[in-house]
Amino acid sequence: MPITGIYGPDDFANRPQGQSTTPPRPAPARSGPALPMPSLEWTPEVERATAPLYERIKHVIPPIEWPLMAPTIKAINELKQARGAVILAHNYQAPEIFHGVADIAGDSLQLAVEATKVKASIIVQCGVHFMAETSKLLNPDKTVLIPDSRAGCSLAASITGADVRLLREKFPGVPVVAYVNTSAEVKAEVDICCTSSNAVQVVESLNAPSVIFLPDRYLATYVASKTDVKIIAWKGACEVHERFTGEELRAYREADPSVQIIAHPECPPDVLAEADFTGSTAHMINWVREKRPRRLVMITECSMADNLRAELPDVEMLRPCNLCPHMKRITLANILESLLTLREEVTIDPALAERARRSVERMINLKN
Repeated sequence: MPITGIYGPDDFANRPQGQSTTPPRPAPARSGPALPMPSLEWTPEVERATAPLYERIKHVIPPIEWPLMAPTIKAINELKQARGAVILAHNYQAPEIFHGVADIAGDSLQLAVEATKVKASIIVQCGVHFMAETSKLLNPDKTVLIPDSRAGCSLAASITGADVRLLREKFPGVPVVAYVNTSAEVKAEVDICCTSSNAVQVVESLNAPSVIFLPDRYLATYVASKTDVKIIAWKGACEVHERFTGEELRAYREADPSVQIIAHPECPPDVLAEADFTGSTAHMINWVREKRPRRLVMITECSMADNLRAELPDVEMLRPCNLCPHMKRITLANILESLLTLREEVTIDPALAERARRSVERMINLKN
């Protein structure tokens, strides 16, 4: 059914002013001394050691670029062992990170679940800040590092904990679902979290006639089309996905009627109307693995197409994708620096973390 209402900061006259929506600066390292910088020269030894990794990504990284990346990749993989660290990487990370140094890779739901299983004492989160916070929520006794704390998210920046409290005042008794693309402060104010993979399931699990769904207006619109629950939405949007247009997709299809188009539900409705398939990051990947289309337009962040093409080189990926500037703040160089210095560490106030953890764990523990 249609969304019953959509609200944003301008709709609340008593909204507190001057709130910061940028990620907080992480605390200084406190888990051990810095290690010396290893050699980053391209040598025959480095070439031999990294050859299996390059074989995996040779379809997306030109041979001329590999000697610039391989020494750092080798150093990172050795430092992981020395530090007892594990690297988590989102699908939107560049191929040299996703395929070259990540121990666990996947979408936000996969990373949230796998973060609860890691045995390592240090987690390096190659993603954006809310993902690192989620890992810290689920692993409060572990050291969680993010290589660049400026790696934010337009969705997470669009809403604050105070906004959630104002929504609850306006709609008393209505449960609140928060997309995982939110800060720990917001997660602490809601009933349960969701991802694009399980959003409909989460909404319907509440057994309520109406649900507040935040902060992505387009994901809320998609969820509303799949359920009879009345959805009250927030005016947030992903700056990567909202730039796509239906007109753009029609032009691709006119140029080649055989092309297949798949899209993420964070895209506007006119984009989803043109797509052959709509699904979360994980669902999109599984669709491509199963269907193996000859030519594909993947309407999401660019690096996801690169990472999938590395796995499925027979699928030709057309490139109307958009880069996430926040994801691209994470680089091999600052991952190496993070492991050497144990910076930048993510910390969350314990009282806030306890409340935020409940909403994430409730999502993870939700039975199918």
